[in-house]
This record gives sequence, C-alpha cells and structure tokens, in this order.
Amino acid sequence: MDLTDIQTVKSLLTHYNLTAQKSLGQHFLIDAGALRTMLEAADLSKNDFVVEVGPGFGVLTLPVAERAGRVLAVETDKKLISILKALSSGTPNIDLLPANVLKLESRQLHDRYRQWSRVKSGRTRYKLVSNLPYYITSPILKQFLETSYRPDLIVVMVQREVAERIAAKPGEMSLLSVSVQFFGQPEIVRTVTKQSFWPKPEVDSAILKITPHPKLPWDVDDVRFFFRMVKAGFGERRKQLHNSLSGGLHIDDKLARNLLAGAGIDPKTRAQDLSVERWVKLYRQLKSTL
Repeated sequence: MDLTDIQTVKSLLTHYNLTAQKSLGQHFLIDAGALRTMLEAADLSKNDFVVEVGPGFGVLTLPVAERAGRVLAVETDKKLISILKALSSGTPNIDLLPANVLKLESRQLHDRYRQWSRVKSGRTRYKLVSNLPYYITSPILKQFLETSYRPDLIVVMVQREVAERIAAKPGEMSLLSVSVQFFGQPEIVRTVTKQSFWPKPEVDSAILKITPHPKLPWDVDDVRFFFRMVKAGFGERRKQLHNSLSGGLHIDDKLARNLLAGAGIDPKTRAQDLSVERWVKLYRQLKSTL
C-alpha cells in the first residue's frame, strides 16, 4: 500500500469514516521524494530507537520501521491509532503509544530507549524522526532539547519559515534560533512545497536536521539565567541591546553598556546580530558582575 498516494489516503479516510483534522495539524505527506529525503537524513540502522510524533496512517512510520530497530509512535488521535495498528500489524518493531507527547516527560521516552538498548549489542542511537504538526513544533523541540535526555539526532518536517528562523545566522537570529542552537546544530536539508501534502496547508515546509550536542560546549553554569538574559535581549527587538537588557533585566543603562563593552559587544548592537557564542560571552560578563 502506497501511503504517499492521495487516492489511498482518501480511501482510508472514507473507509474509516474520518476527515483530516486541520486543527490538529493533520496534513498527510503525499510526496515520495520528500519521504525518501527524510529517511536519508535520518541515517537509520537496526541499532536505532526512533520516536515519532503524530504518525497518522504511518507514511513515515512504516518505512522507518523497515530501517530502524524500534519505533515508538506517539499519537493522540485514538481513531488514527486503531488504523495504524491495523496497517502495521505485520511490523512487530512498532510500538504505539496513545498519548499527548507534550504531557509526557522526556525521561519517559528516553527510558523506553534505554530498556530497548539493554537487549541490543553494539552502540545504539536515540532519534526523533517526525512530520511535526505545525502548531506544536516549538514546544516539542523545547521538550526534546532542553533536557538531559536529548536524542542523538532529530529529523523533522516543520513549517519552512520556522526552519529558516531556527537555522538563522547572526543578523537574523531570534529567541527560537538561540534556543535551538544552544543545544544543537540545525541544518535545513530541503524545502517541501505545500503541494506535497493533502489537505494542502497554507504554507511550505522544510526538512530540518538537528544534531544535538552530546555535551553542551558552552561555559554556562545556570542555563535558566542564561535564557532569562537572552529573552531580555529579544524583549524589544527594534531597540539597541543596551536598552533591551537594561529594561528586561531591570538594571541601570550604564551598567548594561559596561557589560556589553566588557564582552566585546558594541552597545548599539541589536539582539538578532549576536551568535550563541557571543551571548555566552555576555552571560559570563553578566555573571561576574552581578
């Protein structure tokens, strides 16, 4: 059964008396080329444990299961779970978890990986490979990155604009790009047009590959305070950084200017111009002063 075929998808929906729930981000991938690209980017092997969020009918789940050792598919729609259970009945290495992934702790998912890895020989890898619902992209990335249980690799289909924001360079940085790049290295593998989905969404998508840092390379001993500082910097995007920091951190403007100068940053710089490395330098200056 070709699940990238639009007639197959429509037939399944009709057969099970379902409609695509746009409110849940249910846009089914009907582009075999984009699917192949995702699989190639995920670099799968039988020593891989893969978490998939929102598997739908299994257009990604089934080919991932052919290549990976184990797949944990997390789905909140009970009707889709029953369909996927039937379609994957001959694929024993797929586990279906009926749950809202945002209500799960990262440790719960990682524990599933650890349980499976204990019975495997050789080095095993933990990966997130998903066509993410647009409306929960940021919280899911936050959930999987801002933890001690980060995957070894993340390959996700997301809204193109979001992917571009995440992979931005200094000059176009945002709170989102700093938040992701602090924990890993993002790369846009390819863009995917809206015509690659049914029902067709309003925007194009992109395949985003994130390689999380096994160990954070930054000299940051208080991550919460670091992001409090970054959020203050982006609090008023159009303002120069000394103004944003003084207002967001409730410090004197002169102190904010001195902190920036001490970190080798022009006080007139704006938040979007700073790389993660320069934010870390500013953090170290701030911690040594306050």
